[in-house]
Amino acid sequence: MIEFVKYHGAGNDFILIDNRQGIINLSEQDIQFLCDRHFGIGGDGLMLLELSQGVDFVMKYYNSDGSSDMMCGNGGRCIVAFAHSLGLIKGDNTTFLAPDGKHNAEIKSYSNDEYIIKLSISDVSEIKVFEDGEYLNTGTSHFVKFCEDVDLIDIIPQGRAIRYDKRFDFASGANANFVQVVSENNLKIRTYERGVEDETLACGTGITASAIAYANKFNITSNQVNIKARGGDLRVHFQRQGDRFSQIYLEGPAKRVFKGEIEI
Repeated sequence: MIEFVKYHGAGNDFILIDNRQGIINLSEQDIQFLCDRHFGIGGDGLMLLELSQGVDFVMKYYNSDGSSDMMCGNGGRCIVAFAHSLGLIKGDNTTFLAPDGKHNAEIKSYSNDEYIIKLSISDVSEIKVFEDGEYLNTGTSHFVKFCEDVDLIDIIPQGRAIRYDKRFDFASGANANFVQVVSENNLKIRTYERGVEDETLACGTGITASAIAYANKFNITSNQVNIKARGGDLRVHFQRQGDRFSQIYLEGPAKRVFKGEIEI
């Protein structure tokens, strides 16, 4: 039997497993089964929490199709909440290792298994501008397309077309973000996620990429952008120097939903 805890970050949901003893080895098929919403637990992704020297913990992230080697912003906040519940974080700050390197996070508040967490995202120094949108990497690859009304987007076919666009073959495809400017520094977003191959209620790295693409496209002077995803509200902080964006942070909720055990 495998013990697990289910968390979500603005509706982006994950299975979290404590693997500090290093005895759990999951195959791609195991992960697909666990993330299946009909036959398994259900989730957009799965994470194993492991240990390593020099950091509080290690985040091993897998999409629901079993693919890995990418960062997940909402998942990062959820695993910080999980690590805190396990007593691995002393105080309100932590450093952990993710697929794209080290990250730090601050627990802004928590009560009744619901957290507000501010998570660092890797610097962005390259943005590819196309006629129909902007491509950038915030721990995983994203394409950001601005539109008049995200609610009118037929997101599955349009998102899939971007995800498999040959322009992004070098990155094994890109996540597709459709962004509406509601007012200055306030955006609305819908995302089709690679690896999930469907729309998710929120995508942390996609929200971050969209905030940076917005700042780049419209040359905003603010260092904070508020974004409303279908599953909740998040905030992106950053500093800009020319074409380089640094001190990037994604701030938003992480909540424990339930815990249980399952046999594979």
